[in-house]
Amino acid sequence: MACMKDATVRQLQIFEAAARALSFSRAADALRLTQPAVSMQIRQLEHFAGVTLFERTGRRLHLTVAGEELVLHARAVLRALEDADEAFAAIKGLRGGWLRLAVVSTAKYFAPRLIARFGQAHPGVQVRLLVQNREALVRTLAANGVDLAIMGRPPGELDLVAEPFADHPHVIIAPPGHPLACGREVDLEALAGEAWLVREQGSGTRMAMERFFREHRLPLRTAMEMPSNETIKQAVMAGLGLSFISQHTVSLELATGALGLVRAPGLPVMRRWFVLRRTDKKVSPAAEAFERFVLEHGRALLEASPGGP
Repeated sequence: MACMKDATVRQLQIFEAAARALSFSRAADALRLTQPAVSMQIRQLEHFAGVTLFERTGRRLHLTVAGEELVLHARAVLRALEDADEAFAAIKGLRGGWLRLAVVSTAKYFAPRLIARFGQAHPGVQVRLLVQNREALVRTLAANGVDLAIMGRPPGELDLVAEPFADHPHVIIAPPGHPLACGREVDLEALAGEAWLVREQGSGTRMAMERFFREHRLPLRTAMEMPSNETIKQAVMAGLGLSFISQHTVSLELATGALGLVRAPGLPVMRRWFVLRRTDKKVSPAAEAFERFVLEHGRALLEASPGGP
């Protein structure tokens, strides 16, 4: 009689990918398989389980109750196998293993440099990098989806080990030639009449901006909401408004004059970068090594890089 003991690890990997994407075709692309191959493996897994794992409503794919239960066990099995890889890497002197790292979108401007320098010391460690806004990253941490994360203010709703490693300045940018980007300090009241380009809800930059305006009792007239720093930079260059943004993201544009810097009391707003993990997380050798590397070298790397504070 068929049962889940007959399922293979590869079938669990395929099922987990399909459950995450809620799409057989996207799972096939991610795993470099054909869609019929994914469908066949899912059908075989349903045979072993004796239940339907997916159901289709119109053109949308959903997990059944059984599918939602199985995905929890599948992820636990796959994580356990990754933990085994990490343990073997430790025995071999950290010459291998995986690191699952999530960073907020603003950190993507320097995270590759951290990973590259870390890789010079640990060339066998493979890094899976996930870039999300703050809200999505908090959900990922809550779901135990990564080993480590790099972000600004740690979320208070989770039990985390959070260590600061570098300053994170935020500035106000304007289009070239804007009267407020004159090189001298202007009064905060001069900001009140401007149109502002803001990040989406759930962004850490958006939260810091709203806090700055609230603390200085300034009205925030939102002209447009945008989902990325790159889009905001282009919009400010085009003269659509001003914006509050991480200094790490605009170093090149400020240096070349493509953007202007607004100087005012309370600016730059200095936040901190943290490397963090769940308190109950079993720390793998790769994660422990990367965390130690960031705490020892992260500040110097950011200060030496373009846009460093």
